[in-house]
Amino acid sequence: MSVFGKATIVTGGANGIGKGIASTFVEKGSDVAIVDIDVEAAEAAATELETEGTRVTAVEGDVTDPDSMDAAVDAVVDELGGVDILVANTGIYPSATLEEMDVDDWDTVQDVNLKGMFLSVKACLPHLKASESGRVLLTSSITGPMTGYPGWSHYGASKAGMLGFMRTAAMELAADDITVNAVLPGNVHTGSLDDLGEEYLEQMRSNIPLGELGETADIGNAMAFLGSDEAGYITGQTLVVDGGQTLPESSQALDSIGE
Repeated sequence: MSVFGKATIVTGGANGIGKGIASTFVEKGSDVAIVDIDVEAAEAAATELETEGTRVTAVEGDVTDPDSMDAAVDAVVDELGGVDILVANTGIYPSATLEEMDVDDWDTVQDVNLKGMFLSVKACLPHLKASESGRVLLTSSITGPMTGYPGWSHYGASKAGMLGFMRTAAMELAADDITVNAVLPGNVHTGSLDDLGEEYLEQMRSNIPLGELGETADIGNAMAFLGSDEAGYITGQTLVVDGGQTLPESSQALDSIGE
């Protein structure tokens, strides 16, 4: 897929899914800027991921602060020469039931997940317009757009909101040959999950028809496709990467697999 030589920003790329996405783009020959509020973690990730022939840089950026994001993108342009692909990946997922949740809990999630996406796009937009193949890629989720999970009403609302943004943004930016698409991950195996224990992981696997948790590279590969020249006629669309997790209509449907 032709992301070779493209300048790619991955927000929230220091850890987890974001780091996996950054790794995939590097493997495919893209120059990558990891923009993260935790600049030390971003620098460690950049050092780990950089390979001969690619540039990987770490830039401090707070997606909730427009001045911070403008400065971060300016630094990326100075380093990489432009922005061809933005992966707006930064997200948080604290748990709180509706009874427990207060206004600050709600606002914090919307600020990071939804406003942070908007500000990331705004900061990159002049450079995406200057690119010959501008791409905006959003890390949404199956939670919110497709499913629900107790304690994540604020998270689900933010991830569903990203898709509402995507559809109108895709129309507005089409005249500039910028595409806007979203990947919706299911349960993905990141390092933080290992702390929950093997029994919990096995329970998660049992709810997935393919029988395994996703890997960060699965999300990275989906992003790389949507960021490629080959996907240039795809815009305003979602790509679910969940091993079939959202397919069964009941536990009985899962139990019947293989019978």
